[in-house]
Amino acid sequence: MADVVKVITLIGSSPESFAKAADAAVQEAAKTLRGITGAHVVSMSAKVESDRITEYRTTVDVAFALER
Repeated sequence: MADVVKVITLIGSSPESFAKAADAAVQEAAKTLRGITGAHVVSMSAKVESDRITEYRTTVDVAFALER
């Protein structure tokens, strides 16, 4: 039988970096999901105030195995 994986899209944010924003999304997903198998960063953006980046944002597809 083939494995079935579900994918959800989350937006993570961090004041430090895009990598930490992506990690924040995965860590938040891990609070309620088991069996996370991968994450794909779909896009990155940033909030800018006074000519400085104040928040990094990533849109992340998180994949996890469906339980039966």
